[in-house]
Amino acid sequence: MFVCLCNGITNQTVAKVVAEGASTTKEIAESCGAGAECGRCRHTLRAILSDVRCRPGRSAGPVR
Repeated sequence: MFVCLCNGITNQTVAKVVAEGASTTKEIAESCGAGAECGRCRHTLRAILSDVRCRPGRSAGPVR
């Protein structure tokens, strides 16, 4: 599913970037471009951050 229409970024791409260490929407934007333009997808990016952090083996931290 596309989460960032401005840059054509999918939820799989964002999840991969988060799994590789991105911990804020700014870091996601810097890594893959999602959320770097209009910002409408930032709510979805935060949800993906939260989801990936809550998976077994990951520590849950604050979503920024």
